Amino acid sequence: MGSFMSALKSVLLAIEHATLRRDALAKAAAGVERSIDFARAQMAQLQGYAADTDSRWTGAATRGVSVELMRHQYQFMDRLQQAITLQSGVLDQSERQLEQAKANLLQAEVRLLGLKQILKARQDALLRIQRQRQQRHTDEFAAMQYTRNRALPMSGERHDN
Repeated sequence: MGSFMSALKSVLLAIEHATLRRDALAKAAAGVERSIDFARAQMAQLQGYAADTDSRWTGAATRGVSVELMRHQYQFMDRLQQAITLQSGVLDQSERQLEQAKANLLQAEVRLLGLKQILKARQDALLRIQRQRQQRHTDEFAAMQYTRNRALPMSGERHDN
């Protein structure tokens, strides 16, 4: 019985640790999701700014601008495009991190579920053992009562209730 109790305690401790790990992984996944939302918002800003700047420039270019101003505009748009490309890489990396975080979280959930199933099986086994002991005690008590009741009339003793 003692080994069963220590086994239950071990499983309960493992469940506690697995729950803490699962919660930490869930928190990490949520953090990555927030990072992705932020990166997407930045990407949308950059793309919106690039589109606005391009449409303004297209309108200005038809009114005749200097070659120097045109060159600066192209350099600016080139740097803006580089920023968009860089942000796209950040977004891709964050999405890969989220996939990994979700995979880790799923593994933690599966482990926790497995530990809970082990706990239930051990609790069921412990309950079965306790019921068997109770049944054995009940059977022994009934057998003793039966033996005692059969022995009384034979010995000549009379027992009135």
